[in-house]
Amino acid sequence: MYAVVIIKGQQFRVEPGNKLQIPLLEDEVGTSVSFGDVLLLSNGEDIKVGTPNVEGASVAAEVIRHGRSRKVIVFKKKRRKNYRRKKGHRQAFTEVNITGING
Repeated sequence: MYAVVIIKGQQFRVEPGNKLQIPLLEDEVGTSVSFGDVLLLSNGEDIKVGTPNVEGASVAAEVIRHGRSRKVIVFKKKRRKNYRRKKGHRQAFTEVNITGING
């Protein structure tokens, strides 16, 4: 059984037992969250596609931890002009464990 769900503007394919790194949520570690924007729901042979969401479907998850991903270097340069800018960015994320799909 799997589902395609929208979490904070991004689409994820989830199955029960999966661990995902999603954009940062404000929920505390150990709490359970529910995502209601389910676009597609499949359990073996039966597939339900929403228009745009599947009615009555939701995905339950538990917050495991919050963290920051690896550093991405942003480097700007204009040749022969002595213009150089270097910045680093670390995107914050929340790791969740998918506990169930209701549909």
